[in-house]
Amino acid sequence: MSQRRKVGTSPKPDSGDSSGVGRKHSICMVSDFFYPNMGGVESHIYQLSQCLIEKGHKVVVVTHAYGRRKGVSLPLLRCVFVRERITVVHAHSSFSAMAHDALFHAKTMGLNTVFTDHSLFGFADLSSVLTNKLLTVSLCDTNHIVCVSYTSKENTVLRGTLQPEIVSVIPNAVDPTDFTPDPSQRQKDRITIVVVSRLVYRKGIDLLGGIIPDLCLKHPDLHFLIGGEGPKRIVLEEVREKYQLHDRVRLLGALEHKDVRGVLVQGHIFLNTSLTEAFCMAIVEGASCGLQVVSTRVGGIPEVLPEDLITLCEPTVRSLCAGLEAVIAKERSGSVPAPASIHARVKNLYTWRNVAERTEKVYDRVAAEEVLPLDRRLRRLRSHCGPVAGSIFAFVAVLDFLFLLLLQWLAPCELMDAAVDASGPRGLWRQDACFKKAAKKTDEQT
Repeated sequence: MSQRRKVGTSPKPDSGDSSGVGRKHSICMVSDFFYPNMGGVESHIYQLSQCLIEKGHKVVVVTHAYGRRKGVSLPLLRCVFVRERITVVHAHSSFSAMAHDALFHAKTMGLNTVFTDHSLFGFADLSSVLTNKLLTVSLCDTNHIVCVSYTSKENTVLRGTLQPEIVSVIPNAVDPTDFTPDPSQRQKDRITIVVVSRLVYRKGIDLLGGIIPDLCLKHPDLHFLIGGEGPKRIVLEEVREKYQLHDRVRLLGALEHKDVRGVLVQGHIFLNTSLTEAFCMAIVEGASCGLQVVSTRVGGIPEVLPEDLITLCEPTVRSLCAGLEAVIAKERSGSVPAPASIHARVKNLYTWRNVAERTEKVYDRVAAEEVLPLDRRLRRLRSHCGPVAGSIFAFVAVLDFLFLLLLQWLAPCELMDAAVDASGPRGLWRQDACFKKAAKKTDEQT
């Protein structure tokens, strides 16, 4: 144990009891998916981090380079963990290579680890088999795993051969103040279907390409407003060109998060055509803006909204067209709930403060757990991941340990300057706020 701690560590939090309850944590969020890119994982990390900072924790986000905006490379991870005095490394997304790398290094450094899985995977094709094996290796000695739906939990437990007790379900959320209805923005002479999604195969854009001409032929007053970018944009452009629907199908391209609400409030119906989804934040945003939601019945989507707020369809063109026509008929007859009443129901279903409170309990739990020393970690890898993959990654873990010993010799942790905290228990923002509050109180007394 002493050898493991010598490799490179961060000091334990200086508040809270030995069980971890009430501690203020220094958290490092790690993922390849973060701003300035847009998406569900990016928004999740940002919103969760803001709420954790609000609760007094320190949060650092590590991501890769985006054009001129430079992130950090893997050789600097140890420096980040040590200088920022990180106590919990929280990795996001099975698709993120940097997340898996950070988990691996953090365990070698004796740091507690948490992983959030945002996606669903299959079991049959070669890519899924390889990805699932990597996930098994990555999670076999991770302290705790978070999934965004119960469907996602079942999927992750099976893929990673995990004990269900170390997997928690904490859903995504939306900020209801960012997604409020405004019926005045709707065109009264038409019905508008809004789609906000990455234009990729997994989001069912081929299905959308089949739906558009069928419904536009049957309903002359139907318009589509599509926000998002991706390789499947060409499918929608070809459909629009082939059926001469330039005035009825608008492709808005990539949207910034602040612009999404402005697009949603123009619509009557929100359409989601995903082929797989662990938890679809977009349908919650659409419902929060008062839209009728039509979605494919896949993954964790049936768990997200009450049955009377969503129309679920099979992932086929025929089923989606039938579901949309049923909702269009309700719109024409005026039998749909008012947007304000839908928003009032949705705004309390998922909030980021609730997500932060539940995530904080996970951090408190893992803070009281032991990080496996190298010998037990090697045994866990070999017993849990199979004789071949387990032996290979056990060898990699030994190399990682030796590499960190070398880094400790070249740049001892004791000689590294601690970074100045902006947030957290020692944060300058908190001290500045306390100073201003005290100064204001003094002024009022005088």
